[in-house]
Amino acid sequence: MGLAARIGWPGWPKVGLAGLAGLIIALGQVPFTLPLLAFLALFMLMAALSKASSAKSAFWLGLFAGAGHFLLALSWIVQPFFVDPWRHGWMAPFALLGLAFGLGLFWAVAAAVAQRARWPLAALACTLALADLLRGHIFTGFPWALHGHILLDTRLEQVAAAMGGYGISALVLVAAGIAAHSPRRGLPFVLIAAVGVMGLSTLRLMQPLPPAPGGTLRIVQPNIPQTLKWDADEARASFATLLDLTATPATQMPNLAIWPETAVPFLLTEGEGAAAAIGASPVPVAAGIQRVDGPAAWNSLVLIGPGGSITQTYDKIHLVPFGEYIPYGDTAYALFGLRAFAAQQGFGYSAGTVPHLMDLGPGLGLARPLICYEAIFPEEIATQTRPAWLLQVTNDAWFGTLTGPYQHFALARLRAIEQGLPLVRAANTGISAVVDARGQIVTDTSGAPAILPLGVQGIIDAVLPGALPPTPYARTGDWPLTLLLLMGLFAALRLPRRVNKA
Repeated sequence: MGLAARIGWPGWPKVGLAGLAGLIIALGQVPFTLPLLAFLALFMLMAALSKASSAKSAFWLGLFAGAGHFLLALSWIVQPFFVDPWRHGWMAPFALLGLAFGLGLFWAVAAAVAQRARWPLAALACTLALADLLRGHIFTGFPWALHGHILLDTRLEQVAAAMGGYGISALVLVAAGIAAHSPRRGLPFVLIAAVGVMGLSTLRLMQPLPPAPGGTLRIVQPNIPQTLKWDADEARASFATLLDLTATPATQMPNLAIWPETAVPFLLTEGEGAAAAIGASPVPVAAGIQRVDGPAAWNSLVLIGPGGSITQTYDKIHLVPFGEYIPYGDTAYALFGLRAFAAQQGFGYSAGTVPHLMDLGPGLGLARPLICYEAIFPEEIATQTRPAWLLQVTNDAWFGTLTGPYQHFALARLRAIEQGLPLVRAANTGISAVVDARGQIVTDTSGAPAILPLGVQGIIDAVLPGALPPTPYARTGDWPLTLLLLMGLFAALRLPRRVNKA
């Protein structure tokens, strides 16, 4: 028996078609947003995986389909390596290929397990949905480019209020499984169901929002290129830009100004230097900073009041592996010269310990701070006291300008839909915006859309939208979905198939 037979290799033509299907499925992701094309590719891929000749063959097909999907969907991952291309550029192709095939393993294992089931299509819908769930939690988690994210930026995204991001992944996979089982009957059924869900989503969007609490916010987007952000010669000019934008005259000054993640290019000492300069602003400022205490450093959000007083601090809890910390960072630096890309202090940031709310004053109330990457995790929102709104500060300059920032913004909006809470987002180079509790962009105080696109310097003055009551998903989280998927997988593995008698 040859090597190909022993490992169940299905052959390059089938593997190539699987990779192409995965790439087409990625076209459903923001900013391509071609959900119908992605869905057609998904149900055809599921049909092919369910008919694989063996679990080993299904594994290879799933691996290359997943790799094709993530190669396109996560192509922005190479951008940080080109901020300093002479030092890190050579790593870019290895990082992209490694990530694509590494995440493709989740699809591969899901396909191999489902191939052994008595009801392979039903099992495949469950295993792929469980793979999305597992990928969102294992090894610190990375729930980016899930199957259900092909519904983002469409009205169907409103379903997330009932079942969350992982739930819409399960919904898409079940629908694709039905279509793959019987395209002639399944596709019309799925289309009718989609129209029904679209109607329910439209009704949700038509419902009036609660009155706004009355506070007004100023989002500051300085648009400082990542290559200049930590340049010592540019630091004063960058800081002056932030101060000038914050002090822009208005008929009525906002209650709070918000600066992006690590906006301040200096270390702050309360009441002195840069902190005092910020404290002289006409409004309090919530600013992203780097905070240092002895050998440790944190990626933080602080509230700075009159005189440069720092009244509240939130330290980022969910750090980006290799971006903000490297396991055994001192050893990695000594042996290989590796250090975290984003951290400017030591070998990486320390993690905050307790998720907590920030009280941002009259008319604004309690906000759940989220620093950059934290907004992609639905479970990060949960706190003992429900906030009035979500506040994300980020520096998406790391992600380039093609796909990453758009996907990141879409995932942040998804958190607003899931929780029924408004979201305020301040990004260094964009996309900054204010969205309501249904994930829709509101208007600013001048009546224009409250959004600043990529590559624009400016401010947004907008009234903080009101919050909806807790959504079904906010009340239950992902446990009901997880149990349903496990029960469905067990049934698909164990229940006997009905045999028609002649």
